[in-house]
Formats: sequence, C-alpha cells, structure tokens
Amino acid sequence: MSTNKNNLTTSWGAPVGDNQNSMTAGSRGPTLIQDVHLLEKLAHFNRERVPERVVHAKGAGAHGYFEVTNDLTKYTKANFLSEVGKQTPVFVRFSTVAGELGSADTVRDPRGFAVKFYTEEGNYDLVGNNTPVFFIRDAIKFPDFIHTQKRHPQTHLKNPNAVWDFWSLSPESLHQVTILMSDRGIPATYRHMHGFGSHTFKWVNEQGEAVWVKYHFKTEQGIKNLDVDLAAKLAGENPDYHTEDLFNAIAEGDYPSWKLCVQIMPLEDAKTYRFDPFDVTKVWSQKDYPLIEVGRMVLNRNPENYFAEVEQATFSPGNFVPGIEASPDKMLQGRLFAYSDAHRYRVGANHNTLPINRPIAPVNHYQRDGQMRFDGNGGSSLYYEPNSYGGPTESPENKPAPFEVSGMADSVPYDHNDHYTQAGDLYRLMSEEEQSRLIRNIVAAMKPVDKDEIKIRQIGHWLKADPDLGRRIAEGLGLPVPHNED
Repeated sequence: MSTNKNNLTTSWGAPVGDNQNSMTAGSRGPTLIQDVHLLEKLAHFNRERVPERVVHAKGAGAHGYFEVTNDLTKYTKANFLSEVGKQTPVFVRFSTVAGELGSADTVRDPRGFAVKFYTEEGNYDLVGNNTPVFFIRDAIKFPDFIHTQKRHPQTHLKNPNAVWDFWSLSPESLHQVTILMSDRGIPATYRHMHGFGSHTFKWVNEQGEAVWVKYHFKTEQGIKNLDVDLAAKLAGENPDYHTEDLFNAIAEGDYPSWKLCVQIMPLEDAKTYRFDPFDVTKVWSQKDYPLIEVGRMVLNRNPENYFAEVEQATFSPGNFVPGIEASPDKMLQGRLFAYSDAHRYRVGANHNTLPINRPIAPVNHYQRDGQMRFDGNGGSSLYYEPNSYGGPTESPENKPAPFEVSGMADSVPYDHNDHYTQAGDLYRLMSEEEQSRLIRNIVAAMKPVDKDEIKIRQIGHWLKADPDLGRRIAEGLGLPVPHNED
C-alpha cells in the first residue's frame, strides 16, 4: 500500500481510492450505504457550522503582541504588566454586533474589540467595544435589548419600531445612541477606530492595595469614519470590506497598532464621584482622571484558518489574572457568566482547550470529560480535591482582594439617573458639520417608526440632552417639539 504523504484519506487516516464517484449497485444502481467515505463527507458537511454567536457574529481577527511601555506596578501585580519591555502574545477579534454571520461590515453598529492576552499566569480577556459606553447598564435588560436589534418573528425583517420603542423607554441608552448615530457609528476600517474595555475593573498591587481602572486602546492609525452613502455602497459591493482591509494590511506588512492607556480612580472616589463610576452608560472625565500610558499592541500575523482561529476563538470578561478583578458594574457582573456560558453552548464544554483558546500557562485542574475532549482528559491523574496524593492545590496569595458589601438584598436600580448631561456634552463638542450629520442619521433612522408616540418620547430625551438637538430632530421628523417636564 502506498504511504505517500499526499494521499487523500478519510478522517480516520485510511486512504481514499475514489473521491469523484459514489459507490453504486451497477452503473445506474442506487448508492450503497457501505460507501462510508461518502457518508462521512456528507455527515461532516452537515455539521461544519457551529451555531453563530448571538451577538458579534460577523468578525475578523489577527495575532500580535502587547509590549509594556510604562511601569504601573504600583497599581497592579499582573505579571504581564510587570516590566517595561515585556511582551505578551495576543489574539484580537473585531466584529459588528447586531448582524448575522453574512451581514455587511459597513453597517451602522458598534464594533466589538476583544483582546486575548496569553500571559504566563493564564489567559486574560479584555472584551470591549469601539465605544466607551453601552446602551444599558443592567444585564437583566440585555436579552430584551438584543431582541430589538434582531429580526421580527413574523416578517423576519429588521424592526425600527422595536429599536426606538426600547431606546425611548430606556433613557440610559441616550449616550451610546448619540455615539452610534454620529460619524463614529461607521468606522472606515477596524484599524482606524479606538477600543475600550468599557466597564470599570479593579487593579490590585502586591501590597493588596486596589484602584478602579478603565481601559482605552488608542489607534495609532488615526480615527477615520465612512460617509453614510459610501458605507451603503460598500455594503452592496463589498460586504466584507473591513475583513479584507485588515487581512491585506497585515499581509502587506502594514501592521496596525494601538496605544493602551488607562484611567485610574482611587477606591474612595467612587463614593462621591458625580456619576456612578460603575455605570457603563457613563464615562469618567479625563480631566478628573487623565489617561496613563500602559503599553502598545501590534497585530502582525493573519490567521492560517478562519474557522479554527477566528470563529472558534472564545472570549470572556471573566477570564482574569492575579492583579485584575471585577467591579460592581451590573452589566459586567452579568457578562462574567453569560460569555463563558455562550461558548459552552456554541463551541462546547472544552472550548478552552482548543489551540486558539488554550493558555500558554500550565493548566492544572480536576475538570474531566465533556464533548470533544481531545487532550488526554487528565489521563490517570487525580480527579478530585481535596486529596491525599499531592494533587494541585489552591494558592491563597492569589485570592481576589476582599471588598466590603452592605445593604438589603433587593432588585434595585442605580442611584444616579442623569442620562442626559454626557450625551449633551458630546453633541456640544461636535462641529456644526458633525452635528448636522448626526441629526440627519437620527432622522433617517427614526422615520420608519410607525408610532408618533415613540418618536415624540425619544425626542423628549434629545431635548433634555440639548434643546437645539431635540428641536432639530423634531423639525426633521415634521413633529412638534414636545414640552419636557423635569
């Protein structure tokens, strides 16, 4: 038998003698069930697609590295940030949020910005967007919000009535909606946009001292956005425009890069700051907490296989390393569970053993079995803890920092409900040309809504953010300016 390494084989390694013709009973006879190669090909083909992500389905990714450029060890003991010049491999996935796997890259939508750091203490995932805020601030509203961005259950069409009805009844969304409807709602490429951790996190140093932190990835290519008409043209002519641009830039040696900066807030400031620092619909003023440089991220290698590396990549904001912890941000708290649970459903219980997700740090635990276990499954090693046989044990020095909690267990909203100041400030920072484009985009997006009640309710929010903004939107929609009551 030939052992040529180029022989086509079955998935079990047996050579295939004929890959052009099915085995039949005579030249015109029915196909035989004993043609196991045919059955294997068809059965595998039926199962080639894992379920697409509920959100962030369409995306592109690349490998690279992160290099520390500033010593911030007084704030965090995270090993990958411990030394200026230290490099850590990363994998980054960019994505649109609401569309399906085959949707266009150039639609008006936030962009996902997920970074996996392969550190010596385990994988650290920073799973954010290209915006510093989000539409909602409590995870209990997330399924309802995403339902409004998806398709109507009867028509299977996008539903602007649901979108604006939800937003108008959720005024905390106003800041993010303002960003979405601005020029930044359609980035020119994945390379020409900032990235943000969005949530507040906690950094802890070697002495156990903690601070609150926010992450900002600043593009070194400069911010560029797409004109709305050009974006629509590209959506029809080249729906994979952003995916293509990222791949080609890296292939040609034009490696995209970002400078990582953080804002640091002392723990005590959280009690008195004028906005709730854990509310993901708000930003911290950079005048109050200036950006501090941390390092630089460079993407310099394309994936070899999209499915294996981009589609099967799994990220979770719950993947921390010592020195980085969660905050009381309610959206973050929900995501700590939801993301890993989504991956267990979509890719499998052992998704973190796949090469793209596997840590470079040693992995020692007692988890066993589950679908697609391909790594030896722990062999004959110990499979429970505590034990008397020298199996892996906890390291108390790596316990999360303790924090104080108080109050009644209850379903309660955030204490701060000013949803208008920051959206209005953003509008007033824009040039007249930027303001006009923002209003044009809002009016165009709201016109299909069939209920004036929804439009007027939303205009009321714009009025509270800025009277000029609300008035101009009302005029664009041909509606009276509603009277706002505080």
